[in-house]
Amino acid sequence: MHPYWQQQQPRPSEGLTVLWALVPLFTCGFGTPFIIGYAAYRRRSPWLVVSTGGYVLSVVIFLIGVFSYDDLDLLPTWLDVTMTVGLFVNWLGGLTQALIIRTKVFYGQPQHVQHGQAQQMNQPYPPPMPVRPPMPQGPVFPPPPPRPVGHVTGPRPPMAPRPGPPMPPPNPMPNPMPNPMPNPMPHSTGPRSPWRNAPTRPGSSGPADPSNRPEQLGHYRVIGNLGKGGQGSVYLGVDPQGRKVAIKVLHAHIAGDEAAQARFLREVEAARRVAPFSTARVLDVSVTAELAYVVSEFVDGQSLDQLVRDKGPRPEDGLIRLALATSGALAAIHKAGIVHRDFKPSNVLIGADGPRVIDFGIAKALDQVTATASQIMGTPAYMSPEQLAGEVVGPKTDVFSWAATMIFAATGRTAFGDDTIPAILNRVINHQPDLSALPASLRGLARSCLDKRPENRPTASDVMLRIVQ
Repeated sequence: MHPYWQQQQPRPSEGLTVLWALVPLFTCGFGTPFIIGYAAYRRRSPWLVVSTGGYVLSVVIFLIGVFSYDDLDLLPTWLDVTMTVGLFVNWLGGLTQALIIRTKVFYGQPQHVQHGQAQQMNQPYPPPMPVRPPMPQGPVFPPPPPRPVGHVTGPRPPMAPRPGPPMPPPNPMPNPMPNPMPNPMPHSTGPRSPWRNAPTRPGSSGPADPSNRPEQLGHYRVIGNLGKGGQGSVYLGVDPQGRKVAIKVLHAHIAGDEAAQARFLREVEAARRVAPFSTARVLDVSVTAELAYVVSEFVDGQSLDQLVRDKGPRPEDGLIRLALATSGALAAIHKAGIVHRDFKPSNVLIGADGPRVIDFGIAKALDQVTATASQIMGTPAYMSPEQLAGEVVGPKTDVFSWAATMIFAATGRTAFGDDTIPAILNRVINHQPDLSALPASLRGLARSCLDKRPENRPTASDVMLRIVQ
């Protein structure tokens, strides 16, 4: 059958093709061979087959290295570098290649159809359409009258005068009057958007650009920038009473989804019920089709992460006060039925009145409404083994992250190293960190909090009581 009469295949939606191209990002590169292999099948391309073989080889080398050495610290340097490079090639290289070839894979014509058109020479074609003769150029004269057959003896009739070329029609006079009813300019009666520039609004690809902050968010006037993270951009605002607040504008995962908005509001409302000591209270929340933001108490201080990097590890007395305040904050958060899920040094603010824990409950709320269910919320160096394995996460996960944070505060180094991601994940799952820098009163407590099995760890309330005993 001629390709013009072939049935057209349904085109996949744009969202599904983008989700397909983002598989290497969500799977840390392990899904790259599958999607590039699918692209090679769709396109019948030998170059994509070669690319698929390269990605498969990278994954095989990584798995051989992981299963050949019980302790990844014993890996030869060349093998460790090869594994790391291969992982990032599969991760970032696969993502880049998938984004480049996405439109050709799903919307382009397969190469086997292009090269197979020569086979159509032996197939019947529909009869050709009759060709109309070209129109003559110039003036058209009527045909001469037919001559009579035979000899004519009578006088010839007079010849009719040939008509001259037709006169062109006169040009119409232009309308001197302009259109009395011009199209009116569109007029919007709705509320003015708080964003000065549309490209800086928060979208599904990331938070708003803090360099072009909004002027007003609900009842709060924005006066400065506080930072930008994986969950959104944080602005300094002022409430109607003149008090400073922190406003986190989140990714627009929940725009247009009423069910997701309801789940998000329930999680944040639960966070508002947490006892205010040692936490930054959640004051307000707003979810609209354009943006979602959470308003919390402003803590005038710097994060524990920045404090340790600027001034070094905390002394013993300061470390014990930090451990007591943060474990008490986690106990209050857990009592409200919330799991922080992202406890780490950057989420502990050191204010004038002591440490404050922030962003509790926001991670779970975002995890429930994110467009990718496989996304893992948290920072690998402070995540528990069950969190890395994608298992059910409970309050004991925060206890594991708390102990890792205390080790960072005492040493200035992450508990499980800061080298390659595979090495960090292996240490979190299979090794115990060095606890010698912790005070003797915290050493045994931290060891029990870092147990690989969550049921063997103490609760946050038990941690607080053991510190004061």
